[in-house]
Amino acid sequence: MSKSIGLRVAILAVLILASLIYLIPSISPELPPWWSGVLPQEKIHLGLDLQGGVHLTLEVEAARAVESHIERVAEDLKQDLRKNKIRYADLKRAGTTGIQLALLRGEDGKTFEEQVAPNYQDFTFDRPVKSDKGIVYTMAMSANAKSQIMRLASEQALETIRNRIDQFGVSEPDIRPQADHRILIQLPGVKEPERAKELIGKTALLEFKLVDEENSLEDALRGNVPPGSEILHQSVVDRKSNQKKQASFLLKRRTMITGEYITDARVAIDSQYGEPYVSLSFDSRGARLFERVTGENVGKRLAIVLDGNVYSAPVIRDKIGGGKAQITGSFTMDEAKDLAIVLRAGALPAPVKILEERTVGPSLGRDSIEQGFRSMLVGGIIVLVLVASYYKLSGVIAALALILNVPFIMAGLAAFGATLTLPGIAGIILTIGMAVDANVLVYERIKEELRLGKPVRAAMEAGYARAMVTILDSNVTTLIAALVLFQFGTGPVKGFAVTLTIGLISNIYTAVFATRILFDYLYVQKRWKTISI
Repeated sequence: MSKSIGLRVAILAVLILASLIYLIPSISPELPPWWSGVLPQEKIHLGLDLQGGVHLTLEVEAARAVESHIERVAEDLKQDLRKNKIRYADLKRAGTTGIQLALLRGEDGKTFEEQVAPNYQDFTFDRPVKSDKGIVYTMAMSANAKSQIMRLASEQALETIRNRIDQFGVSEPDIRPQADHRILIQLPGVKEPERAKELIGKTALLEFKLVDEENSLEDALRGNVPPGSEILHQSVVDRKSNQKKQASFLLKRRTMITGEYITDARVAIDSQYGEPYVSLSFDSRGARLFERVTGENVGKRLAIVLDGNVYSAPVIRDKIGGGKAQITGSFTMDEAKDLAIVLRAGALPAPVKILEERTVGPSLGRDSIEQGFRSMLVGGIIVLVLVASYYKLSGVIAALALILNVPFIMAGLAAFGATLTLPGIAGIILTIGMAVDANVLVYERIKEELRLGKPVRAAMEAGYARAMVTILDSNVTTLIAALVLFQFGTGPVKGFAVTLTIGLISNIYTAVFATRILFDYLYVQKRWKTISI
């Protein structure tokens, strides 16, 4: 028996020591120099409600992804029509439903139906109708194809936003999908909410387009935009006057290369002017495309367009190989960093809009922490006094076991990298109540055995043995519920489930095994004849 007590004391000592080691990074503002990389350095992360931050609900405009897909299909259709020498009078997107195509010659209808139409399985073709434009075909996108595009757009937007936030450096963000193409985002500890919102919401569609130098920009600005061209603008901020100026460009509508080929984007400093710029690297296919585009257009201006805004339009001096490019534009360092982040993370498949926005200040979080721990302290003291006064020495033993639960739970949060939230503090308080409940079950069983006339040691062993089943049953049942809350809950519910789960496991150990060590020492080793209960 003495060896058994010694082993159990050693296990308890190891658990207490491990808890202290995991808690030191959260308690100490700076770790001591001897604290090696082997020892844990992860602090307890505080949730949005405790340290402040940003809460956003976004909606992915998935219908725009359908429009973009139909636009790409229309471009592919044009290529197929030219390849099969089919002349058309009009080809345009019809909203988010499909494409309308008007063939000039009636004899091309059979060729179109046999050679081109089978390539577009996601569309149904209505019977052609004669009109003043020719033979008109209506291509309607199937409901399944449209639903799949919208679903994939939402999933891709979620991953892109998650990548951007990870690179932005937010600790413990909560990003999760919701119904109706919505995304819930919680960013604890963010001190620049406007910058974070701009970074998340930027579509980041990067395009390289040639400047239309064959037509007059002045005529285009007066409304005479030539076919195949468009007017885009560049916003330039004067650093001295802080005034925003706008420059206009007449660009070819055709995109020569997009940002989908980008493998890396980094901030660099111009050695001549000392201003930051963004250096781009393309994959092998993108490098070949960029080299071909620049080689075929030496002497022309190539505009770099992001989300419809021109950043720069340098002259191509020579063919550019190696898959490297630069984006300049009088950036600040933060602007250059954010641009590099969104380019590395990739473009959003569709724009997103903010439906709900809440900013929680850090002062509110500090008040929540103080009030939460004050309630835990007051409630804990009241419970300890009541238990000690009712069960006497046994109550003191229960109180010691109850106190052990708090460092065990906090150390568990640090060890698993979990986040402590205000509902999580409520979970700790609930665990304290359940810890007392477990001890009450044990002590009442011991008192029943004593009333039956059993000696102290036999009553103690019977009390623990018979209460053990009830304690395990109640705690395991609650643990299952807590795991379900953790799996399917959001934000506050999940925070409550985390501390409750860790607390239940700690409670089973402290109430059943830790208290038994003291009872065995007093009534087996020291052979006390009476029990204070």
